[in-house]
Amino acid sequence: MILILLASANKEILSRWKQGLSNFSPIYFAHGFESLTEKLVKLKPEILLLDYELSGLKDQQSILRLINLKKDIKIVVLSPGLSEEMEWNLFKVGVKGCCQRDIQPEQIKRVIDVILEGELWIRRTLTNQMLDELVKITHKKKRVEQATHDLLENLTHREYEIAILIGHGDSNKKIAQSLAITERTVKAHLTEIFRKLRISDRIKLALIIKDVTSRYEDE
Repeated sequence: MILILLASANKEILSRWKQGLSNFSPIYFAHGFESLTEKLVKLKPEILLLDYELSGLKDQQSILRLINLKKDIKIVVLSPGLSEEMEWNLFKVGVKGCCQRDIQPEQIKRVIDVILEGELWIRRTLTNQMLDELVKITHKKKRVEQATHDLLENLTHREYEIAILIGHGDSNKKIAQSLAITERTVKAHLTEIFRKLRISDRIKLALIIKDVTSRYEDE
């Protein structure tokens, strides 16, 4: 059972959308942004068809708020007309599809089927832009990972031991006991670790260690 929520103040538009979703049930309606947020939390729908001119919907931050209310919500934005830049920004926020608001009923079902299969409903002219963005993100992630790896390689064996224990959440006292050294020595090693990794505190160090170890576990 796929629960779908339709959000628009335009009854004619809602009727058109509902007609295209005759094979789906249940279907619920929201006529303003506040009622939409309430029903999103209460009903927990899988799909949201959202009129971009919905009363109370201000900007992309409003859509981000909806996504934060239900992390796995699949939102399809329908509008009389969106520029490529606006549509691209909506996809970056987390929207799964963008369509003309007066889309034909039979086309709506196709859009929903595509979204439910885990794909995006996006205009062709944005496909290359999306691929380019993905490549940039992947390259940036690899550069960060390589930089972190290189920095960790510069640690001495003792410094690396301490860094791993920090990643486990151990206190300086516990680390000192585990390694049979003084707390003062632990602090001195931490100072050197922070300098080499160019970080300022143990929280950042713990996050780095957690990221590195989780990647090794995934491989």
